[in-house]
Order: sequence, then structure tokens, then C-alpha cells
Amino acid sequence: MKLLVIEDNTETAAYIAKGLTELGHVVDHAADGRDGFFLVGASRYDVAIVDRMLPSRDDLSLVKKLREDGVGIPILFFTNLGGIDDRVEGLDSGGDYLDKPFAFSELLARINALARRLAICTTETLLRCGNLEIDHLKRTVTRGGRPIDLQPREFTVLECLMRDAGTVVTRAMLLEMVWQFNFDPKTNIVEIHVSRLPSKLDQSFGTELIHTVRGSGYVLRAQE
Repeated sequence: MKLLVIEDNTETAAYIAKGLTELGHVVDHAADGRDGFFLVGASRYDVAIVDRMLPSRDDLSLVKKLREDGVGIPILFFTNLGGIDDRVEGLDSGGDYLDKPFAFSELLARINALARRLAICTTETLLRCGNLEIDHLKRTVTRGGRPIDLQPREFTVLECLMRDAGTVVTRAMLLEMVWQFNFDPKTNIVEIHVSRLPSKLDQSFGTELIHTVRGSGYVLRAQE
């Protein structure tokens, strides 16, 4: 894989790059967000590993700008920020998390998981359910031809529901597919994100697409 490490701590960056290079991966390094943004635009990477505290350009604005530009590269944040608000903000910007300090084996497992997820997601680039359509490559959502603006994590939740349209997707499945086991099962992060979707998807159409199956999860279907 071709990987990008955006980290201002030279020792941490060297440690990550050395380990990944020894495993046969190609690794580029940027010391700040500005250079990282330039490298992502200039080359194609399989995964970017991004420190949550960056000079020049902060990590969240970097990732948000990439997503706005349609760059779907998987992002793995590593951080020692422990607050739930910090984590939610990072996840909503379109990244996943690994806590500092971390074991190299866990870093490698997370990178491989993100790469596999991307491979699965890109096998089918256009998804439809009734008059709802997702274009994975363009990162766009339309219903009845009308564009719908979603946050990166909302997009991923909807995509998971679309890929299993007509089938119940459990809360645990969404935690695994969207958040990679990063949250305690008692969190309401799934409910928060799913609850945001109807106001965006169903407005002016009069038909609900996402249905809650009490005690089980959620199902996306075009008709009752």
C-alpha cells in the first residue's frame, strides 16, 4: 500500500514510517497539514495517518476540505485527546481513531481494516433504493434527482444501510462498519447520526426511507 503520515513529531513519524516500510509499504511523510494537503492532491494514497494536533493547518479543516473536494481517502487520526466532543468532531469530519500511545500491531490492524473497507465499498459505486441514489466515487446523494447534502459520517451510515437495503442493519453492525469499534456500546452515536438522516432524505417527498425496528436496528426500504 501507499501510505501518507501527517505528523509534526519527527520521532513518531520515523517510528511509523520505519515499521510500515519494513513491511513493504510505501510511506510518504508531511510535517504539517499544509504539506499533507498538497501531497494528497498530488498523489494517490490508500490510507492517510493524521495527528490530531497539526501546525500550519489543523487536522479537522484538512480532512473536511478533502471530503468537500471529493477525496475519499481513508483517514486514521491518532490522538491523546480524550474528550468525547473531540472524538465526535473528528469522526464527523470523516476520520477514524487510534489512541496514543498505541502498539504498532494495532496501528497496522487499523490500516488494514480501513483498506479492506475501502475495497469493499468501491466494488459497487452506484447504489439505488427507490428514487434514492448514492454515487460512492463522487460522494453524492440524490433523491428524485434532487441533491442531498450529508456530512461525511452521515454519508457512510446511509451507504451501509443502502448496501443492505430491505434488511435490518443492527446498531452493533453500524458501530463496527462506520466507527471501527472505537466507542463503548452504551454510546448513542449511532442513534444521533441515524436520527439526522430523515430530515434530509424525506423532506418534501412524504415517504420515509429509514425505519426503526424496535430492539433490532434500522432498515432502509423504498416502501412500507
